Amino acid sequence: MSSMPTIVPISQLRQDASSIIKQASSSGDPVFITQHGRASAVLVSAGAYERTQRELEILRILAQGEVDIAAGAGVGFEDVMAAADDLLAQP
Repeated sequence: MSSMPTIVPISQLRQDASSIIKQASSSGDPVFITQHGRASAVLVSAGAYERTQRELEILRILAQGEVDIAAGAGVGFEDVMAAADDLLAQP
């Protein structure tokens, strides 16, 4: 992500949506859309959106793991490592 965010008024987006979408896709950086001088939306490339969704899913899984650990649920580290070793030993 570049140091300065790209900020585009909604009127410019209406006039030149194609080039603004190309810019977001090629740079990978979000484009902030303003309306009446205030941020109202963020335009991101499909690839950036998919990466963000994968990262959020990983964070959800980690958060659920913390909840499970606090509740005393789950599988111990040694058991996980033993299962991993078994899987890796299979042809």
